[in-house]
Amino acid sequence: MIPGFAEVQAAAARLAGRVVHTPMLRHALLDELTGATVLVKPEPLQKTGSFKLRGATNAALLLDAAARRAGIVTHSSGNHGQGVACAAAMLGIPALVAMPQDAPGIKVESTRRWGAEIHFFDRHTTDRDALARHLAEARGATLVPPFDHADVIAGQGTVALELLADAKAAGLTLDSLAVCTGGGGLVGGCALAMEALAPQAEVWAVEPEGWDDYGRSLRAGHRMANDGKGDNLCDALLSKQPGEMTFAINHPRLAGGVAVTPAEVFAAMRFAFQHLKVVVEPGGAVALAAVLAGRVPVRGKTVGVVLSGGNVDPVVFQRAFAA
Repeated sequence: MIPGFAEVQAAAARLAGRVVHTPMLRHALLDELTGATVLVKPEPLQKTGSFKLRGATNAALLLDAAARRAGIVTHSSGNHGQGVACAAAMLGIPALVAMPQDAPGIKVESTRRWGAEIHFFDRHTTDRDALARHLAEARGATLVPPFDHADVIAGQGTVALELLADAKAAGLTLDSLAVCTGGGGLVGGCALAMEALAPQAEVWAVEPEGWDDYGRSLRAGHRMANDGKGDNLCDALLSKQPGEMTFAINHPRLAGGVAVTPAEVFAAMRFAFQHLKVVVEPGGAVALAAVLAGRVPVRGKTVGVVLSGGNVDPVVFQRAFAA
């Protein structure tokens, strides 16, 4: 079942008190540089350092007692894995997370710290969807994938619900929203909320250069895959292709997709740290990068920007400041 706005609203009620309502941030320099009124949603301040906790927790809360006892299985480069692990710990559910061998150490350690079991795989030779299905079937557990799942998408949409409410409280109306995009769960959930509450606003998918499957798919009108040859800087956004469910939501609702370069990503990471005082990982910075680089048309508008995660390896963070 493809979720709608009602499911996003229900998720918000379900998640109240279980996830952090992250604040809306503003900075005069950001407005000056872009010629826009920029409203930043900093999900690095979420309990696990990423928006992924929202969808994982919503999905876990909807499991019945028998499914909870059997546990949850997923695959993740790190942020969804941490979200599943944290949600499972919150509810006393066993969790197994399949992670790439080259996943950032900070994400592996955090996933373990929440109590999940980890199964490593080779990013380049393993069909992660098939692996996760096999692991779930072997345990009789429930598979909660990173993005192509109705309850996960609905949970992620609460990001936009919160931002819209905070903007309204400040007397502001969003004209557009830029969202970091991998498989499309976050931008899909946000698009559902925006369609219902700010139908005049444009929603933009933002991806790293070399992993722009969403932008190409939106332009082509059908799902297209990445060739896997792009670099791994934005490890949180390296999905093979848009999800079936997420693309069905996003294709008719998004204004388009844009891609940003590593240099633009590093510039956004530096800006977030120096001026917003928020640590952002590369994949979590692409939406801000697009706005700062002028890849999304924002001049004269009120634009929302989602910083989707802050679980950055210290070595990569140092690279951003050495660039």
